[in-house]
This record gives sequence, C-alpha cells and structure tokens, in this order.
Amino acid sequence: MTLIGERVRLRAIEPEDADAFWRWHHDEHAMRWMGTSYPESRAQLRKRFADFAPNSYERCRFAIETTAESRLVGYIALRDAHPESGRAELDIYLGDPDTWNKGYATEALRLMCHWGFEDMRLHAIQLSVVVDNEAAIHLYRKLGFVEEGRLREVHRRDGRLHDMYVMSLLATEFAASTG
Repeated sequence: MTLIGERVRLRAIEPEDADAFWRWHHDEHAMRWMGTSYPESRAQLRKRFADFAPNSYERCRFAIETTAESRLVGYIALRDAHPESGRAELDIYLGDPDTWNKGYATEALRLMCHWGFEDMRLHAIQLSVVVDNEAAIHLYRKLGFVEEGRLREVHRRDGRLHDMYVMSLLATEFAASTG
C-alpha cells in the first residue's frame, strides 16, 4: 500500500533504505530532538530492516518519498495502536536538513492522519515532542494537535534534561479541520 499526495508518497520501508537511515542517524542536526539510541553499524541496520515484521494494525512504518524525484526524505509511523481505545502513537522525522521547511512533513503528517482515522479507524493519534523543538510543535499545532500534558525532564540533550509535551489529535478534530 502506498499513500500518495501532491509532494510526497508514503510507502513501505525496503531493506535498501537502510543506508539513508544510517546516514540520518549519524547526523547530529537530524537527530537533535530524537531519543538517544545505541550506535548501530550499517550491517546491523540493514539486517534489522530486512527482518522488520510486516506492517500491521499495531505498527505501520512508512518511508516518506518525494513524488517529483522519488527521493527518500524521511520516516513516519503509527505504533502501539490499541483497538480498545482507538489510540496510536505517531513518529515522524525528515532526515536531510535540506528537505526541511518545504512542506514534506506537513503533507506526510496529513496523509498519515487521514489514513489512521479513515482506514485504521483510530479515535486519536498522539505523540511526544521536546518542548524546545519549536518547528515540530508548530507543525503539530498547524494540523490541530493539542497539548494534553507535559513530561518533566525526560529527554537528555546538550548535558541537560528537557521537558516533553504529550500532544494528540482526535478524529473529529481532524475531520473538522479538513472538511
């Protein structure tokens, strides 16, 4: 399955995408506000990508690719989906700084929310974001996400702990904003 917009398409992640992800994971600007992980070799990342479980209701991972050039530019996922509550957690990032502020993340997020609410029949999509990540917070608010709470001192960066917002978007709010 592929989700297609004007500027981006969301497609399944392929094992050959691992090299781009490895490069992004080693770029301090791209990973600035991401959770810290342990170093991983290209070979380890390629194996992990090859061994990914198929997309399912519980976890759906997509590569973000430009429609014009078929260039891989990022990652978006819905994970930890619970049919009982109809909630899932969203992850998104663009890997190369030269792709930022071009509308790719906005369109990818809209496509994913539409798919999550329509096809997965989710009631809410939630995410966590470092309060100092102003660009991401601006994007989320633009699409209708609201702050539900604040987690104190949970993200370590630059030798100090940062707070994070928990934000969510309800299906009815998304429908009203796109209707």
